[in-house]
Amino acid sequence: MKSLVKTELGFGHLEVQDKPVPTSGPDQVKIEVKYAGICGSDIHTYEGHYKVAVPVTLGHEFSGVVVEVGENVTEFKVGDRVTSETTFYICGECNYCQSGDYNLCNHRKGLGSQQDGGFAKYLIARKESVHHLPENVDYQSAAMTEPLACTHHAVAKTDINQGDVVLVTGPGPIGLLAAQVAKSHGATVIITGLSNDKVRLDKAKEVGIDYTVNTQEQDLSELVNKLTNGYGVDVVLECSGAVPAANQALGLLRKKGQYAQVGLFAKPMVEFDLDKIIQKEIRVVGSRSQRPADWEPSLALMDEGKVNAKALVTHIFDITEWDKAYEAIKSGEAIKVLLTPVE
Repeated sequence: MKSLVKTELGFGHLEVQDKPVPTSGPDQVKIEVKYAGICGSDIHTYEGHYKVAVPVTLGHEFSGVVVEVGENVTEFKVGDRVTSETTFYICGECNYCQSGDYNLCNHRKGLGSQQDGGFAKYLIARKESVHHLPENVDYQSAAMTEPLACTHHAVAKTDINQGDVVLVTGPGPIGLLAAQVAKSHGATVIITGLSNDKVRLDKAKEVGIDYTVNTQEQDLSELVNKLTNGYGVDVVLECSGAVPAANQALGLLRKKGQYAQVGLFAKPMVEFDLDKIIQKEIRVVGSRSQRPADWEPSLALMDEGKVNAKALVTHIFDITEWDKAYEAIKSGEAIKVLLTPVE
């Protein structure tokens, strides 16, 4: 089968290769991929900034249909519509595994990074990671369950209540999903971007985000002061990974506010205004990936129409058209790009 494989570390080294069709083990499920989303980490991997266990088929956001199950699998049958968590292997013994925090297991192996993923016709998932798709969740939406689960994980680390004002910085796919999850908690949501984010800010309006702000043309602080009587926003979900946006958000956060870092910075050491954290008693939390408990609630949010993931899909290519997909993303033309397998 045709697979999009990262063959070596460093920039590029992404090739369409013929690989054997995999067979499911006793506790595994074989999935025929319908759609697989391109994540920011896939871009970082292509550009050489993110290490994976090469050679490996990329792709960890996907949906599909079950075509084979192992002898110990009773939870799924051929023909079931499914998606899967990225976790392929965990030690099962560490404190993090015991508490369900698989994303923090030191021995974890993930689909699309240490194990062949979804940029292919078929993949193998462990049965514990597979989830049935609800009736109202189509394959394109389902291919975005993983990034939605990441945002659900981030929001769950904060305490968002009805009537809170939430600031989401960065209108990429993660920011647009996080904003919708925050809205589902009854918050008034502001999402920010730059002039080259017009397509994404327009999309935010389309999916019902309350306020969209181009910080290069509009006064964000004026809006925040108006909405909060000068106190500042209750929660910041920083999804841009941009230092200026992070520090601006800290300045707009109320005393005793909550700050969640979701976006990845280009480099690990950044200038961060710790004085504001001290003086305003801000609670800061990091959010890494997602955990099993985030998946069913994320599927429910789409099933109930509280999150419109499909609206974020702007481009669909097959796996042989990586160059086109990459260009659409880097140009800012695309919001979410899905790939389809080829025969």
